Amino acid sequence: MGRETNIRLIQALEERIEEGKGDIIKLKRDRNSLLNISTRVPPEILGHIFARSLTLDAPHSPFYMGFVRLKKGPYNFLLVCHHWFNVASRTPELWSFWGETLQDWKRCHHRSGATPIDLVLYGNPCVLFDKSLQDAVRSRVRQGTVRRVRLMSDNSGILASIISSLIPDDDGGQNENVESIVCQNGGFTVVDASNFFARSRLSKLRFLDLSGEIQILSWDRLASRTTLLTTLSIGIITSPLSPAPTTSQLFSILTSNPNLRRLILYNAGLPDFIDGPTFKVPLPNLKALSLMGEFRRLFGLLHQLILPGALDNIDLMGFDATVEDVLQTLGPYMRDYFRRNARFQDTLEASTSSSSGPVATFITGGYGETTRLGLESPGTSFMTDLANKPPPGVLEQLLIDLVALIPRERVEDFTAELDTKLLEEPLFMMPNIKVLRTIGVQLSKGFLQPHPDGPHANTKLLPSLERLCLEDVVLNDDDWSHLTTYLAHQTSDDQAVSLEMVGKLPDMGPEVVDEINVLVREFIYWPGDSWTDGW
Repeated sequence: MGRETNIRLIQALEERIEEGKGDIIKLKRDRNSLLNISTRVPPEILGHIFARSLTLDAPHSPFYMGFVRLKKGPYNFLLVCHHWFNVASRTPELWSFWGETLQDWKRCHHRSGATPIDLVLYGNPCVLFDKSLQDAVRSRVRQGTVRRVRLMSDNSGILASIISSLIPDDDGGQNENVESIVCQNGGFTVVDASNFFARSRLSKLRFLDLSGEIQILSWDRLASRTTLLTTLSIGIITSPLSPAPTTSQLFSILTSNPNLRRLILYNAGLPDFIDGPTFKVPLPNLKALSLMGEFRRLFGLLHQLILPGALDNIDLMGFDATVEDVLQTLGPYMRDYFRRNARFQDTLEASTSSSSGPVATFITGGYGETTRLGLESPGTSFMTDLANKPPPGVLEQLLIDLVALIPRERVEDFTAELDTKLLEEPLFMMPNIKVLRTIGVQLSKGFLQPHPDGPHANTKLLPSLERLCLEDVVLNDDDWSHLTTYLAHQTSDDQAVSLEMVGKLPDMGPEVVDEINVLVREFIYWPGDSWTDGW
């Protein structure tokens, strides 16, 4: 058999193979249509299974907006059967995400068809937002299929180009289906978003976050075209080209969105009240409030809002206040807030010094601010940057005054960076403390015991104490007897406490260790460590 004959036979066999492929595919589809997975599982549930198995878990954050991120890897489920392929093709969650970079957009934008999409951009792009991408975005705007927008970059030019492409044209597509918008401009050039907000209806918008240098000259339009906002965050950098909303405009937005649950205003996002209305704005459904800015402006706004009796989270940060401001402005509000807030919890922390100089904080949650003065309970934070360094002892006394404003009988876990001699009265008013932590404590005569000639002589300051934690101990005259005397006093009624010592600690001889072990239920000694190590 010659060479030419072999080539003809091979070609004939290949043609027969190709003809048979269609039959094989049809037979496989017929077989797969009989599989239980295709007949018993409704398409909606099967699509949900695909989405759950292929998308990354959402972060546990109250501000997460549900942007779907697909896991990298093969999508072999598309090849299982024709039914699975059809279900996956009709599951928008699998195709709504173009990626987080312009490179991803260029690679993926043609795959999503007409499904609702999420436009997400993080960081500074390495490629241009070219005409092909501009046309792709404009096409989705005309189709009304843009669902969420999240743009976070220092490249102001790229952000401006993307926002320009999102502006509806005369052919329709008024962005009525947009559910959330985040635009954070980290660059130094103003991004003009005025036309976008002026021409977009945004009737389904629920999440709005604007920060950096962003120009919006249509705040009034935003107030009239949004009614479903649940989260509003404004932190734009004001300038003649990027003015913040006036008080009237802000209050109009709040009034138009009665279902608002989170309100975040910071820096120049706070109104100045020069043109502010005299009425108050009710926010009956608010769960989280965060305000940061000039002290008096912050509290000026706060007193214009009618808040629910208790919020899940409140965070107030004022700038350039004096000690007098704190007592006169912060104090009365704190007193009123805790009177109304039945959710006040039982963990508090107070400190009065840091590496940057004397400060005072009153916080919970295991973290603090090194240059601020304030008070915080779980979900509640009051903090103020002091404009001037106060004289020695003023911050300590101010902190004691702030402690007096809270429902102290509820406190069960208390951390203090205060001289223990100043704590006698506060501790006496907090009889339910189970855990006491002190930082930078000096072990001297009368440590954690009432003054013998004072009003609480012969009483226990901490009748419910179960655990004592000492960090960065200062030992006077190398004398540990002040500590052992207190432990003997505290455990005199057979209610031994646990003792934990961490941080900078003086050397402790074996005799002292043995004596302490007899007096306490448990003794932990960790020189060099601290409670915050590893956080």
